[in-house]
Amino acid sequence: MTSLIKLMSLMAIFFASTFLVVNGLGWLSIESIERWLTAAESVSALVVAAIVISLLFLDLFIAVPTLSIMMLGGYFAGPYIGALAAFIGTFLAGVVGYGLSYFFGDRLLNVVIKDNARQQDLRQKFREHGVLMILLSRALPILPEVTACMAGISHMKFLTFVLSWVTVTLPYTLIAAYAGSISSLDNPKPAILTAVLLTSFFWCGWLLLNRYGFRKTVSSER
Repeated sequence: MTSLIKLMSLMAIFFASTFLVVNGLGWLSIESIERWLTAAESVSALVVAAIVISLLFLDLFIAVPTLSIMMLGGYFAGPYIGALAAFIGTFLAGVVGYGLSYFFGDRLLNVVIKDNARQQDLRQKFREHGVLMILLSRALPILPEVTACMAGISHMKFLTFVLSWVTVTLPYTLIAAYAGSISSLDNPKPAILTAVLLTSFFWCGWLLLNRYGFRKTVSSER
């Protein structure tokens, strides 16, 4: 379990560093994204959708404020197109992250954890808890990408990964896009409440997993 937490922590630090660098340079700030979507709205809702899809797919490589982007997509493109765009972008990011990690993740694993027995143990531990970790990964912006990559590295069955990913992604994107569609600059309350409730819900789930799932596994290893 220690090896699993170590690798996930290193991946989280990498994604967090990309977020800090990009935001420090002002390239993908909320203000910039909002300006792009405002300009795109004057052209077509499909252009807005294309930008939302691209940004959420980019989240696989550079951490972006996914929930805010989903809500902005709902605000500028409406709940249906916004939700569809958010789902497609997030789904693509997850599947590509899984695929890249499945085929090339061993290189990272060999650098971080050189012992073969510990590598196999890490894969086994993630397969045991991976579905729940994916389902609760929306507790933090960085966790979804980390769990998608971990699913690939651990060689979780692709169908298991996709079903888990879709189970959490579909309702999450629908709720976020709808909240954005009924919000406005004069009334941002729906978006704010949704962000707080969603984050709190997944955080509670993650804390329960940490308390009753991870600790139970660690205790059984002693």
